Amino acid sequence: MNIDLSRKLPGYLTEKGNIVTTILFTAGFALLFLNLYTPFGVATWFEASKPTLLLYASGVILAGVLVVAVSRIIMYHSVRRGGILSIWHYLVWVAAEILAMALFFTLFEIVILHDQRPFTELLGRSVQNTSLTLLLPYTFLWLWFSWRDSKMKLTRIMEQPEIAGQKPMIPLRDEKGVLRMSLLRSDILWIQGSDNYVTVWYQARSKVSKFMLRNTLRALEDELKQEQVIRCHRSYLVNIEKVKLIRREKDGLMLELDTVPPSVIPVSRTYMQEVLTAFGQEG
Repeated sequence: MNIDLSRKLPGYLTEKGNIVTTILFTAGFALLFLNLYTPFGVATWFEASKPTLLLYASGVILAGVLVVAVSRIIMYHSVRRGGILSIWHYLVWVAAEILAMALFFTLFEIVILHDQRPFTELLGRSVQNTSLTLLLPYTFLWLWFSWRDSKMKLTRIMEQPEIAGQKPMIPLRDEKGVLRMSLLRSDILWIQGSDNYVTVWYQARSKVSKFMLRNTLRALEDELKQEQVIRCHRSYLVNIEKVKLIRREKDGLMLELDTVPPSVIPVSRTYMQEVLTAFGQEG
């Protein structure tokens, strides 16, 4: 999957509440990771009892995490003042955070702990460990924020008032009744079933896209029967609004949909009369 790095950074990554969550979660993760995994050898930093050592080491770790706090505050104010960050800018920003935090720990080992190893060796080791310390929570939080943002958008869409008796969006739920996607009826092309999964084919910005859902075709047929999405085959539902041509071939009827290039959906004998009736024709 290709990712457009020039695309604008999702707004949820620079929201005030999410930035605070990022700072606190990263600090908590760093405390656990660096004290339990001890990649910097924190157990040898000070000659003290374990509780005292944990306190000292935690203080140093949190001081390093201040780099993240300062960085994210700068990011927040930059965006608030009208700055536009792309995904590429964000990745470079994260790389700079990793380098700054690694440099802090490297200088700490050299100046405070009097580590005699070469600076480049210490810095390289610090970059490796700091990358784990930051990238793991960052990745988790990005996925979490994205999921929560999508869920909130779907909720707002579903709460829109009905217009002229029609729902603005058609909800598509899985077998447990959990909302997975909402589409305009005019965007739905066809739905293909296979055992306990269905694939929803739809139009998105003039392109044909698909979304897999764990549910049965029969269950969706019952839900969509009022939306002009009808059964035409044991494996297909079709949106009759998107059919531009019905042609009869030796294998039966074929529905040609208004897509580029045209998509063709078969009609089985079982559903032939129902399909023709839907189009005001007789068999």
